[in-house]
Amino acid sequence: MPIIEITYAPHVTEETLRKLGDVLPHLVSVAVECPEEPYDGDLQPGDVEVRFRQLGPFDRSGGLDFVVEVRSKWFESRAANRQERVDLLHESIAKAIGQSDFGVYLSLPVAAWAQD
Repeated sequence: MPIIEITYAPHVTEETLRKLGDVLPHLVSVAVECPEEPYDGDLQPGDVEVRFRQLGPFDRSGGLDFVVEVRSKWFESRAANRQERVDLLHESIAKAIGQSDFGVYLSLPVAAWAQD
């Protein structure tokens, strides 16, 4: 289950944030798909978590409009080509929302997930 956090500057429009919320679950699922966690295109509750946070007065950023941080469970097959995955994800997001002044960070922690 990928967890996606978008940290954005105050000037980022609501329309851009709405587009991100709409496209990221699918785009991230494609980017992190692997044999251990295949993606069938049919997202169910609990498959992807998306969170938004506006930069606060004490935050310091690198000047990007927003940063998409993705955390998804480590698998060797996922980690082997993580740079290709994050580059493709950045490209896919840019195409989907028509913006390129942002960053994407992919983290693959050793993790576990449970859900009722």
